[in-house]
Amino acid sequence: MNHVELFAGIGGFRRAMDLISIDSKIKIKTVAFSEIDEKAVLSYCANFQTENEIAIGDIVPFVKKEENINKLPDFDIISGGFPCQTFSMMGKQLGFAEDRGQMFFRIMDILHNRHPKFVLLENVKNLLTHDKGKTIATIKNNLENAGYIVHYDQFNTLDFGLPQKRNRVIIFARLSEYGDFAFNANLVKNCFSKINRAKCSLSFYDSVVDVLQKNVEGKYYLSDKIKPTILSDGSSSFKSYSDIDQIVARPLTATMHKMHRACQDNYYSDIFINSDGKKRPSETMNKEELATIQIRKLTPQEAFMLQGFPTDFAANAEKMKVANGAMYKQAGNAVSVNTIYAVLHYLVTNKIIF
Repeated sequence: MNHVELFAGIGGFRRAMDLISIDSKIKIKTVAFSEIDEKAVLSYCANFQTENEIAIGDIVPFVKKEENINKLPDFDIISGGFPCQTFSMMGKQLGFAEDRGQMFFRIMDILHNRHPKFVLLENVKNLLTHDKGKTIATIKNNLENAGYIVHYDQFNTLDFGLPQKRNRVIIFARLSEYGDFAFNANLVKNCFSKINRAKCSLSFYDSVVDVLQKNVEGKYYLSDKIKPTILSDGSSSFKSYSDIDQIVARPLTATMHKMHRACQDNYYSDIFINSDGKKRPSETMNKEELATIQIRKLTPQEAFMLQGFPTDFAANAEKMKVANGAMYKQAGNAVSVNTIYAVLHYLVTNKIIF
């Protein structure tokens, strides 16, 4: 099978397809990818062999010329984590009214022309409720009108071997000529639970402790000046409970390099790390006392690992001069590799893709 990865970011879909190709009889080869962020492209090319593949770049001018779409190699499956900010609860929720919200229709431009057998898409959980359900209905109707049977559900990264609470909507569509199929998060989760981890190419972590390094550079530690802000429970207009040393990470965000409070981002004390998670200072110390101990943020390597990417992913990107700030953004924007692998494993096991 050939694969085209749209809005590729750093290749979460591709990584999952590479691993499922190793672990199953289905072999999936990526033949083209699109990504507009130059730094993400650097990280992508640093970690995947992209020679002889079509680098689509910005999908908007690409699809305006039908000849570009026709020149794509034959492909069976198209994937994409199309821009989600316009549907996210963190944004203005302008949806299709914003340029980024129109990117779904650029996928449709390719589908109308090439009609691949399978479509696999990802977006934020708010997609299901955005505009009172009209947005997901529009997406489903467009895919159905293009000749696909469509199913979707909400998936949590935590259910698939990665210690991160991350809820995302996965949409899977198959050409209607192949008939209907069963697809939801519970079915995928149940199928994934039966995997023999020893024979699986994925990385599995039981807790954040499994990815935290005990010796990192000083630049990752919070300064005495910023610690009180990070640990603060908010202000008179914004109240929250800011806690550190979470066994299961909060959702990684594209803006975590800006260092939000500990109610939004992930921070860890040396005491917690060096005790392998057995000691949590926040259980015995108040905020003023916590501000006196060593606390740090995640490293890019740890952030990528929490998304299921290999341990050398950040180092490879760094060799291409990708800065830490860019890597944090990439990790926060990425699709969780294990979640996509779990979906593919279910689809392959039940012969829904072939």
